[in-house]
Amino acid sequence: SVSAAHLLRLHQRFQLLDKDSSGSLRSEDLEAALSENPIGVRIVGAFFQLGQEMVDFPSFVRILAHFRPTEKNRTGDGVQPDPGTQMKCPSSVAFQLYDRDRDGKISRTELLQVLREMLGLQVTEEQLQSIAERAIQEANLDRDDTICFDEFRKSLEKVNINHKLSVRFLE
Repeated sequence: SVSAAHLLRLHQRFQLLDKDSSGSLRSEDLEAALSENPIGVRIVGAFFQLGQEMVDFPSFVRILAHFRPTEKNRTGDGVQPDPGTQMKCPSSVAFQLYDRDRDGKISRTELLQVLREMLGLQVTEEQLQSIAERAIQEANLDRDDTICFDEFRKSLEKVNINHKLSVRFLE
């Protein structure tokens, strides 16, 4: 759950990003806020459905909730959440960051595009190819040379996806 103070800070940040004071954000507004993130454009893509040009404040908050780390894996009432439910939304958002053509599969080409964006000139093209090959070999259970959502989700079971996907919009 989001506290009133946190919601107020989010609204203030939303207003700062809303350059034309229209009450909605365009992709350009969000891209400016994430300009230093190597996959910022992909993160912004998670905010917009195909053909959608603007996002209002309630939608902004709903989408940001996917990028907010959970607090020590506890729900508001102190009960341990169901791990399957907890991973569903964040892994779906992460999958969308890779599945550029939205066909429900991550191809080798899509994986390489994300790796290039994230790692840039830090590694050689040969190293990128090797990383992509290994990732596909490890995650691709049905051997179709792509990674479907189910395979992606299973490959993330040992990763704290909530922490990895956190994005700071309040700074």
